[in-house]
Amino acid sequence: MISLDPPRALAAKDGKRGFAKDAAAWKALGLSRAGLSRFLRIAQAAVGLQGEVDVLLADDGTLRRLNRGFRGKDKATDVLSFPSAAEVAAEHAGDLAISLDTARRQAREQGHTLRDEVRVLLLHGLLHLSGMDHETDGGEMAEREAGLRSKLRLRDGLIARSSRLTAGATAQSSRVRR
Repeated sequence: MISLDPPRALAAKDGKRGFAKDAAAWKALGLSRAGLSRFLRIAQAAVGLQGEVDVLLADDGTLRRLNRGFRGKDKATDVLSFPSAAEVAAEHAGDLAISLDTARRQAREQGHTLRDEVRVLLLHGLLHLSGMDHETDGGEMAEREAGLRSKLRLRDGLIARSSRLTAGATAQSSRVRR
């Protein structure tokens, strides 16, 4: 299930209530609950992840609170993954939280839509729920993500972007030292 907790600025503009407010928020963001749910099912099958996955689309403030509370990092982030305990993982694989504020900025930087960026973040989060960790695995998650991005027709994912940024910073740093 995908839940939308729209950024406060968007929620404040809309005087609607209930279902009408929810539909208006999705429309204002240029997102579709049905479309993202469909992509989530396809990506989850491609990853080979069993069990339900709940997704919260929220703002930077919410992701910052979750990141601080669960990871001890007092900053907003784009996607957080919360795997379920092994005893229930077959029924519920875990939860994902995505910042729409950060996703919107990253989409602008990458030259694509918010919808495409949310899909990139969903795939990245699903890989984490499946047990992969790019910070410790020696490139296995990056390789798997690249293959799945191609299969799912997605642009560069998070790991590929950070690799390019790191390579660029290293090249720039070596030029400065000369």
